[in-house]
Amino acid sequence: MIKILSLILILFAFAGYGQSPSVAILDTSLNSQWAILAKDWRFQKGDNIIWAKPEFNDAAWLLTTSNNLNMNNLKPLIYSGKIGWFRKRLKAASNLNDVLVMKIIQTGASEIYLDGNLIHKLGVLSTDLKEGTYYDPRQYLLSLPLQAKEQVLAIRFVNVEEKFPIFPHYKSNLKLLVTTLSNAYSKDAIKNSIIVKNNALVKRYYLVLGVSIFLFILFSSLFFFFSFEKVNGYFALSSLFLILFISFVLFSLETDGKSFLIDFFWSLFSTIHVLIMLYCVYIIFNHKFGIFYWLILAAGAISVPMLFLFRADFVTPAIGVLVILEIVRVNVLSKNENKIRFFIFRIFAVINMLFWLGFLSNLFPFLNQYLPFAFMLTPITLAIYLGYAFGARSQSLRLKLVEVEQLSKENQSILSFQNETLEQQVLERTSELNQSLQNLKSSQAQLIQSEKMASLGELTAGIAHEIQNPLNFVNNFSEVNKELIDELKAELAIGNMQMAIEISNDIKANEQKINHHGKRADAIVKGMLQHSRSSSGTKEPTDINALADEYIRLCYHGLRAKDKSFNATIKTDFDASLEKVNIIPQEIGRVILNLLTNAFYAVNEKQQAAQPLEGEIPYDPTVLISTKKVGDSVLISITDNGNGIPKKIVDKIFQPFFTTKPTGQGTGLGLSLSYDIVKAHSGELLVETQEGEGSTFIIQLPVI
Repeated sequence: MIKILSLILILFAFAGYGQSPSVAILDTSLNSQWAILAKDWRFQKGDNIIWAKPEFNDAAWLLTTSNNLNMNNLKPLIYSGKIGWFRKRLKAASNLNDVLVMKIIQTGASEIYLDGNLIHKLGVLSTDLKEGTYYDPRQYLLSLPLQAKEQVLAIRFVNVEEKFPIFPHYKSNLKLLVTTLSNAYSKDAIKNSIIVKNNALVKRYYLVLGVSIFLFILFSSLFFFFSFEKVNGYFALSSLFLILFISFVLFSLETDGKSFLIDFFWSLFSTIHVLIMLYCVYIIFNHKFGIFYWLILAAGAISVPMLFLFRADFVTPAIGVLVILEIVRVNVLSKNENKIRFFIFRIFAVINMLFWLGFLSNLFPFLNQYLPFAFMLTPITLAIYLGYAFGARSQSLRLKLVEVEQLSKENQSILSFQNETLEQQVLERTSELNQSLQNLKSSQAQLIQSEKMASLGELTAGIAHEIQNPLNFVNNFSEVNKELIDELKAELAIGNMQMAIEISNDIKANEQKINHHGKRADAIVKGMLQHSRSSSGTKEPTDINALADEYIRLCYHGLRAKDKSFNATIKTDFDASLEKVNIIPQEIGRVILNLLTNAFYAVNEKQQAAQPLEGEIPYDPTVLISTKKVGDSVLISITDNGNGIPKKIVDKIFQPFFTTKPTGQGTGLGLSLSYDIVKAHSGELLVETQEGEGSTFIIQLPVI
């Protein structure tokens, strides 16, 4: 009996072992929903193409049920670089008339078989990770030609675990979702939530991308035209990184490749974006960059390498929450400064904080669909505030403009009265200035006349000295002739004709001398008259050598007549080949006289101050006047060996009323008038001087 029972049990065991596993029936419920194929899968490690055949007996394989087929008790069934097979029996319900489609989400490559026939090849399967091709077609629909009979769906799968991040939710994923074709293309968010929500999410990201681009263009333009508002430049930079962040998010939603690098970059750009936003808030609130700012900045920097350890969608929101908390803190600290600014930032900060807390805690799953808008909360807050600030500034300027207009109207009458008063004062002042100008012209004329009389006085003294010599000759020879006439009469009385003839010859010779010296005196008087009378302004050919010779003698004798102790050596160096020059002789003579007077004054001053040491050669005051022709010009040079002119006053000597002589000894007009006279002759009056050694004044006149 026991043997019979044992045999029955063994037969029952074999019967159970040989039974086919349950068959999944895909019915009309798929017309309005997506179903995850998660139950009753058979799994086996290894690789054998026979395993795709429907007749293959997989009863000894591991039976597993999981939304993620490759994960069993949080451990992957197939590790990186390994191949395994998944098999499942299913059929379509007889009343299911629509075509079936499926989506596959995987981290690796796979081949899909239906009843042993390859229907989809997703990537390249290879145990060599370098040869294998990762492919995740989560964005695409795949056909599932299932019939109303039992069929075997087999999946040949190679796992390609991502190296980073090291601690993700999962490293290996293999998930299958099934629905009908009509439902897959349905726009009903209830029936086709996967596709509809995904499309809506993508559209929202594109909307945020468009707003970000607009903000970037707007604030870049504001910074370009108003560069002093640096916050516009920072906000434009933040908008640029927001654009990059959204672009990589969109790329991650639509890509089929590995996602780590994409996640890394969108997380990096997002972190930079929020840190720049925080910097903008600090600038707007004029808040000092304290320890909290630097701690958040350090956390942002640390978060970049943290992306290699943890998921980007965990690390980046954490930095965002820290930034939002800091914005709230800065806002609270500055609430008394600007109530409207405080209100704007407080409202948006509260909304932002509530959203992220709900999102991170997963208390409100629907928030996932509105995640793109959350990234715009802070930028929109700043944009609204900057718009408010711009409007407030414009309003302030408008009010100030109104105040200025009111002040202008109030001050217009005062200004008009002041203008009338000012015009009257200007008229009075102009009258006074005209009178002062007339007085100045009169004084100037008197000074010029005084300068002329001073030079005439010096000239007169020289002339008096010069004319004395011929007068002495005339007087002496007249006395001699008087005596000779008496002797002539006596000799004629005694009839001594020979002696009478000799005496008469002496008388004749004396008369010739009297005539010569009389003409000499006459020439001196004519020269004096010519110098003293006003110039006619007419140029005439003049012997420069004779003019210079005459004036040096007259000047020297004039100074001797004033000061008997004065003595100087006079040297001349006249160019004998010099032709007559067309000048106004009285004017050029006055220039030569002024320069000679200054030269004699300079050597006399040095002689009086000179105290030669024993054995030293005594100082010899010397004045040299020379003439020569250079090209189309005649040069008259007057050189003295006096003290020279100090460098600091060389540029001033031709200025009117400038003089180095003691008060009462000079008017300061001599060199100024001389300069003007030479300029009127189209010439130049130059000076060469060396302090302590002497000076040379050069009159350069054109030969016309």
